Order: sequence, then structure tokens, then C-alpha cells
Amino acid sequence: MEIIHQLANEYAEKFTSPEDEILQLISNQTQESRSQHAHMLSGHVQGKFLELISKIIRPQRILEIGTFTGYSAICLAKGLAEDGVLHTVELRQEDADISRAYFIKSGLDDKIISHAGNALDIIPALKEEWDLVFLDADKPGYISYFNLVLPKLKKGGIILADNVLFHGEVLQEELKGKNAIAIHAFNEHVKNCEEVEIVLLTVRDGLMLIRKK
Repeated sequence: MEIIHQLANEYAEKFTSPEDEILQLISNQTQESRSQHAHMLSGHVQGKFLELISKIIRPQRILEIGTFTGYSAICLAKGLAEDGVLHTVELRQEDADISRAYFIKSGLDDKIISHAGNALDIIPALKEEWDLVFLDADKPGYISYFNLVLPKLKKGGIILADNVLFHGEVLQEELKGKNAIAIHAFNEHVKNCEEVEIVLLTVRDGLMLIRKK
């Protein structure tokens, strides 16, 4: 299902500050080499949204769960405080290696720490408190990731959860597929969490902005 009309997407891109060269490179090379999975990129409009949110917050510590080829990590890292650090966790070693190469090209590799492996094992060992978390990993794991990071999220801290409309599948009367079912369960779970306030934004594939009270 096309959630946002293509003309609206094109208009939004027209009136969004342009990507820099490294983000264009990541986008182009991912489209060429990973065409079947290129939709996993945050992309131009959402990437700039992530960047601006980060610049507004000026976080000391960012956690990203799900790196892919590094596009969103670079966007988020641009808003870090001067001595800030972003930890990003990617399950697949190949993607972790690809993203690290882009981090070096971006000149932000001194601010980005890349981890490869299971996020549920890696995150508890980091011993950090988070100002900003971006959740964009396997959809059945969303509730577990949320429950894991919420206690370590600072008061007033932000979680951004991607794909919360999941290609429009959550809009169907009868949910089909494990990812749509998992995302709908996550949305309900966060809605019923008294520790946070939320807004679901119809940006790209749906982006939920969650603030810890």
C-alpha cells in the first residue's frame, strides 16, 4: 500500500535541505548493491528529520538499534554534543563492516561506535544512559528493545521508532504477517505505557516519537 502519495513525497523532498555527498553516496550505492533491501534506508526526508531532531536535542549519548548501511547513524551523529557518542548495533556483520567504511568517509567515525551482534546482548553491556534512541531493527523485537532501553532513557529523552505503519499493513482490518502483527502490538504497548507521551508521524513508513515523562 502506498501510504503517502508519490507527488507528496516528491514535494517534501523538494522543500527539504539536500543530502550531503556521503549520504548521496550511501543511498546510491545501497540502491545498486542492495536493491531488494534499499527500502530499509531512512532516505532523504526522514534522514533530515532525524538530523534536525538530533541537532535540537544536542544529545550526549545516542543509541541506534539497526544500522543497515549507516545512513541514519550519520544523520543522527551530526547533532551530537561536542563530546557526544553514538552507539549503533547491527545484527549482520557484513552490514556493520559496510557502515563502518561510510563512517570513516563521513569523518564522524570518532563519534560513532559500531557493534555487530544481537542487540539484546550488546545493549545491557554498554552501561550508558541515553538521550536519544532510534529503533529500526527486526519488528518482532520492538517491544523487547523498548522495554530494554526505557529504564536507561533519561527523563525527557526521546525514542524514535521507525516503520510503525509497516507499509500500510497495520491499517488493514485483519492483520497478516508477523511484522505487521508485531508492529501493531508495539504501537499498542507504547500507547499503554504510562511513562511516556507519544505522537505517530506519517513520515515515510511511519515514525513514532516517544518522550519519557
